[in-house]
Amino acid sequence: MKTCLIVDDSKVIRMVARKILQELGFATSEAEDGAKALDICKEAMPEAVLLDWNMPVMNGIEFLIGLRKLPGGDKPVVVFCTTENDIHHIQQAISAGASEYIMKPFDGEIIQAKFEQVGLLSPKA
Repeated sequence: MKTCLIVDDSKVIRMVARKILQELGFATSEAEDGAKALDICKEAMPEAVLLDWNMPVMNGIEFLIGLRKLPGGDKPVVVFCTTENDIHHIQQAISAGASEYIMKPFDGEIIQAKFEQVGLLSPKA
């Protein structure tokens, strides 16, 4: 079973994302900020990270930069999931090593489509 770390300071967003990802066959773990997420990655590197931008303690970009410096940190597919939708934020995320970008609000179809695009899921026939 593939693993996905959900990183968002909103408990509701984490709960919704967890339900969607578990329905898609992922084992999930959660963190409410980038610092906790980095600690989780140091223990066990996930195959995917669904990442919010704006969080207390450590934001999404800071987490992503830190993740990519960890041993094996180049492996996880990172999908930003945020309300930040201007081209500057998107370019910054991709430059820091994000694979894809999802706008909030999202639903199961959007997550499934993006995860198929980045190779985490096989397209449904």
